[in-house]
Amino acid sequence: MTSSGGFWVYMVECKYGTYYTGWTNDLEKRIAAHNEGRGAKYLRGKGPVILVYKKKFATVKEAQGRERAIKKLSRKKKEELVSYE
Repeated sequence: MTSSGGFWVYMVECKYGTYYTGWTNDLEKRIAAHNEGRGAKYLRGKGPVILVYKKKFATVKEAQGRERAIKKLSRKKKEELVSYE
């Protein structure tokens, strides 16, 4: 599966300081949905969220692989990733 716009892996920081990682083919729309309380159940009541990391991929498979890898990282490694971007 491919998208002309590509696929994004993103990480947002919630108002309580936790991170959420996901993927989408429309980053602006997804962030807006999170801030409106739609989308991921994990984020409901934890907004507004701030986009702290994003990376674009050509295929959904690549994006999903990167999302899985980020989700496995420790909090410290996620903070390093965010500060690097």
